[in-house]
Amino acid sequence: MPSILGANSVSGYDVSNSLRFHDGDSQYMYRTPSSASNQRTWTWSGWFKRSDIATAQNLWTAGADVNNRCHLDINASGTFQVEAKNGGTSVMKCEGGGVLRDPNAWMNLVWRMDTTQGTAADRMRIYLNGTQFTFSSNSYPSENREMAINDDVLHAFGKRTWADQNYFDGYLAEVHFVDGQSYAPTVFAETDSNGVWIPKDCKADITYGTEGYFLEFKQTGTSANSSGIGADTSGNDNHFSLDNFAGKDVVVDTPTNNFMTMNPLYTNSRGAFREGNTQVETNVQGSVPYGQVEFGNFHVNSGKWYFEVRPTTVGSGGSLGLGVNERAYEGTYVNGHNNGGSAGNIRWNHANGNIGNGSQGDTSASSYANDDILGFAMDLDNNKIYCHKNGTYQNSGDPAAGSNGITMTSAYSDYWTPWMSKDDTSNNAIVDFNFGNPQFAISSSNADGNGYGNFEYTVPSGFFALCTKNLAEYG
Repeated sequence: MPSILGANSVSGYDVSNSLRFHDGDSQYMYRTPSSASNQRTWTWSGWFKRSDIATAQNLWTAGADVNNRCHLDINASGTFQVEAKNGGTSVMKCEGGGVLRDPNAWMNLVWRMDTTQGTAADRMRIYLNGTQFTFSSNSYPSENREMAINDDVLHAFGKRTWADQNYFDGYLAEVHFVDGQSYAPTVFAETDSNGVWIPKDCKADITYGTEGYFLEFKQTGTSANSSGIGADTSGNDNHFSLDNFAGKDVVVDTPTNNFMTMNPLYTNSRGAFREGNTQVETNVQGSVPYGQVEFGNFHVNSGKWYFEVRPTTVGSGGSLGLGVNERAYEGTYVNGHNNGGSAGNIRWNHANGNIGNGSQGDTSASSYANDDILGFAMDLDNNKIYCHKNGTYQNSGDPAAGSNGITMTSAYSDYWTPWMSKDDTSNNAIVDFNFGNPQFAISSSNADGNGYGNFEYTVPSGFFALCTKNLAEYG
């Protein structure tokens, strides 16, 4: 079984929200300081989880134009690039080193700048999860060099300020910017008893300076004020403006409670993953005999778990299957696809409404169509699953009472994960997955018994959202 990266403690300091940047919406946050402040010494700390791991993306940028800029990017190869230009002349460029290709893990990045230092390597330092990052190519700024960060120019999260490109696709949380201080990463986070790097409550320990800010993403408004998504809670009121964000982009997937998403690593570059890997559009190839199969990024073999799925486009022709599967880590799929007709999976077929795996007999249920919401209550302590459509369970018993249920027959390792499959080569399907962090509007807002998740329908008693806090307690 793969490790589940990110904090999974059931106690301690909690980060309650993150902001989801998702592909296709050209989203970014921005502000311009009213006047220049300290352009030699400052610190940026933030937590991020990548969704798209194949394209160049910007985390943070400041600059008036291509010749006057300072920015932190993740290259298409997955390596970091930190660069600055003044008047068209390069004054700093460090890149290469380790590769960031994990779409499942929350990571903490601290960018520490102090060009007053006499040692070149101490003027610009990047830390990832508390460990200083080693670049393969280094060109540090000269002593006392001033750059665009903290100048009275446009600053942005999620894209370059001088061009509409390199949009970030992922999640961002717990962002501190400190004007005038060079802080070590231990100011913002610490190692817990399990050796995991976790956030800590540090606001009272930080001197933010004039242009400093703290972004917690606790509000859902779209204006640059204390009620907005980009609200600064440091006390400075350095609020950020938004482009193409909505309240639904504030989610509960955080570095202290990592929620399941779908995993693009299993697709062999087929299909489109959007909305922070909670939406998948299939791209079935004619040479693939059993269609396209996608898996979740958590795998469980005990406990009781609940999630919802909304197909917005089932796609005419062929069949769309939604359910759970245990084969993602067994090597029995090739190029991201496998045969859904044997044990080791439960598949709800949209065309005939049957729920089963094709070899042990199917349970007759209702077919489903665009925008129906399907619920799956998976009881791995008793090897049963219960399935509902729009809140009505389909000939599959009562999950809270543990009566009846569809048998989950193991064929492999017993580590189950949500999945989808589509076998038509010309009519793609689009499916939204809600593991408690929905990208679509929820009208009734139901949490599990621990208060985690945001679901359209009631979570059965004793069942829980697929997130690391619940996994630490019940998994």
